[in-house]
Amino acid sequence: MNIVRHIPNLLTLGNLFCGTAAVIFAVKGDFFATAFLVILGIGFDFLDGFAARLLKVQGELGKQLDSLADMVTSGVVPGIVMLQMLVNAIDKDAVGYFGVDAYGKSGSNLPYLGLLLTLAACYRLAKFNLDERQSDSFIGVPTPAMSLFVISLPLIVEYTDYHFIVELIQNKYFLIGVTLFFSFIMNSEIPLFSLKFKNFGLKDNLIKYIFLVLSIVLLVVIKVAAIPTIILLYIVISLIQNMTKK
Repeated sequence: MNIVRHIPNLLTLGNLFCGTAAVIFAVKGDFFATAFLVILGIGFDFLDGFAARLLKVQGELGKQLDSLADMVTSGVVPGIVMLQMLVNAIDKDAVGYFGVDAYGKSGSNLPYLGLLLTLAACYRLAKFNLDERQSDSFIGVPTPAMSLFVISLPLIVEYTDYHFIVELIQNKYFLIGVTLFFSFIMNSEIPLFSLKFKNFGLKDNLIKYIFLVLSIVLLVVIKVAAIPTIILLYIVISLIQNMTKK
């Protein structure tokens, strides 16, 4: 048996392991561990595709495994995180939906709306597997981008000094808006550029280099608050690129 050809699938399973562990921490309300595991899982998700192309072992099994792993890391996890945040937005004293008496305190079924992100991510991943137009770019926001945006929100609340941003994130209407926005835009027909590099020439990758430089600057300047800003920047730059092409 050629072990090398299984390396991409092992990396994909690493993504699934991280996502499964992140679910456990998200249920506990440990958002730092959740974010760490999701970012690690997304790293595995990037590496499995890179390894498959490098080793020339791309196949249908890897494609299906990739989507199944993404469903957990970038579908189930952000849905649970959003559910927890909606509970805390409704009742500031709640200890998450699965915390002590949290459901009794909030007395609301509204937090279940957060799981709409999970449903929308599942629908997008199923569409992605059937859509042959998304080999070099994306149509609709990819699920890892949505997941990064959502898991960064409780970290901003915990680790940033921008009080107006914290108050905004803790507002239930803002969280509902984020849920509805990403549920829609993940399954929209909006083209977005991919960060896959076929070569490293400036001419062919100008937009990608601009985005990466701006992302690094944002991370240095505003730290964890940069994560959702970078995701929004990604969408805006893609929209500008689309208008320029037209």
